[in-house]
Amino acid sequence: MLGALALATACLSASAQDYPGRAVRLIVPFPPGGGTDIIARPIAQKLAEKWGQPVVVDNRGGAGGNVGTKAAADAAPDGYTLILGVQGTHAVNQSLYANAGFDSSRDFAAITMIANTPNILVVHPSVRANSVAELIALAKAEPGRLNYATPGNGTPSHLATEMFKRMAGIEMTHVPYKGSGPALADMLGGQTQVWIANAPVVLPHIKTGKLRALATTSARRPAVAADLPTLAEAGLKGYEADTWYGLFAPARTPRPILDKIHADVVAVLQSPEIREAFAPQGAEVVGNSQEVFTRQLADDIAKWKKVIAELKLRID
Repeated sequence: MLGALALATACLSASAQDYPGRAVRLIVPFPPGGGTDIIARPIAQKLAEKWGQPVVVDNRGGAGGNVGTKAAADAAPDGYTLILGVQGTHAVNQSLYANAGFDSSRDFAAITMIANTPNILVVHPSVRANSVAELIALAKAEPGRLNYATPGNGTPSHLATEMFKRMAGIEMTHVPYKGSGPALADMLGGQTQVWIANAPVVLPHIKTGKLRALATTSARRPAVAADLPTLAEAGLKGYEADTWYGLFAPARTPRPILDKIHADVVAVLQSPEIREAFAPQGAEVVGNSQEVFTRQLADDIAKWKKVIAELKLRID
């Protein structure tokens, strides 16, 4: 038995050393053009260069990220299918949806947190509000008239806006989309007027004046938006809702392969090219250990479960 165990361990180690021997699929559980897609593509490119194998970004949008996340959970645990998840997919959806189709703690191995990015509260230029206080006053004067966009029901953007509404005591009409790309298109066109969006998606349009930024959702002002107040500074004390991006593999992926992926991804995250690619998006590189990320995931699952219960949100 000891001999068999030693042989199996040796085979796993050899397998990890040879990994990857073919193309790796990186699932992005949202359509192209959103924040997750923007973060995923430079990572995929640098890993492909490091591994000498293609790393193919597979956009699987739908159901607030559940479609792509379930596809990753059901994939073979061999290291050849990975997923770039966010709070919505891995810390929120199993509490929000009656049947998300997966359990983040049971069905995934957390590899590392890739990056943190702030969210920014933006409005269409047609909205008569140049501050958070003015937006709240406008929404109170005309309850339900303002439409707010999100990339889908139960996404971090949705929960962040619902918290904003509750703390501000206002009503706005929710317009969910199938990803940040479609949501952005209608925000730019004025069909929706308010959005708490991930910074990488809206920063270019803030700079050109196509969207007006009012505040960030961070606990402190991020470098990329240092001139904007946080929502807490704007009067909503205690408000905080950033976005993180994390890399996951299906559960039961062999630990030697997970270790190799972790080491290579962390090395890629330290490259000047990645930092340069992330900086304009307001993304702060993380690259923590598997153990730390696993604990953070558990904490976030508990946090958002409580928020969802307090807001009485549920999606069938």
